[in-house]
Amino acid sequence: MRSIGRAQKELRPNLLRVACALLLLYVIAWPAHSQPATAGGTKAAQADPNQYVIGPGDTLQVFVWRNPDLSQTVPVRPDGRISTPLVQNMVAVGKTPAQLAHDMEQVLAQYIRSPQVNIIVTQPVAALSQVKVIGQVVHPMAIPYHAGMTVLDVVLQAGGLTLYAAGNRAKLVRTEHGNSEQLPVRLGNLMQKGDLSQNLPVQPGDVLVVPESRF
Repeated sequence: MRSIGRAQKELRPNLLRVACALLLLYVIAWPAHSQPATAGGTKAAQADPNQYVIGPGDTLQVFVWRNPDLSQTVPVRPDGRISTPLVQNMVAVGKTPAQLAHDMEQVLAQYIRSPQVNIIVTQPVAALSQVKVIGQVVHPMAIPYHAGMTVLDVVLQAGGLTLYAAGNRAKLVRTEHGNSEQLPVRLGNLMQKGDLSQNLPVQPGDVLVVPESRF
């Protein structure tokens, strides 16, 4: 009996050490399981849709959680405002979807308890919310603007420069308060030499013009 008791005493510390080790492994492994993963096993990256700046002519889907009667799809009027049940003439132009949702929640809080609003831009067509690229690019196009967008983003989304592009004579045309200015951009140096000083930030309504080479 003494030998059995001695064995039990010796076994208890070993079991305690094993339990502590298993608990430590669980804590270390927990963060990896707390993130969603893609099919390839890496963490899923979610794009931020709330960097888009709303402009006139856009179509917005307004979803008010647990209040389907207040949820609607509405256009942004030429005056830059939208109207939904209980929220009339709310300024939308110049705001991101997240900012507009927050402003609408402030108004709805007067009528419903703890409102939660989601805004989805279903048709981003506003000229003031786009950046256009024309001339010698593979796909001249209008690109929905998002915060932090640069000249390089615009060129890459347009498929890059053509063989006939005079990249170093490109210009960024910007109109502010009725005044137009042209900012020179040496795209050739940016694309071929990696000169990041030419990677200018763009603004909504900018037009990137890429001329043709002179032979």
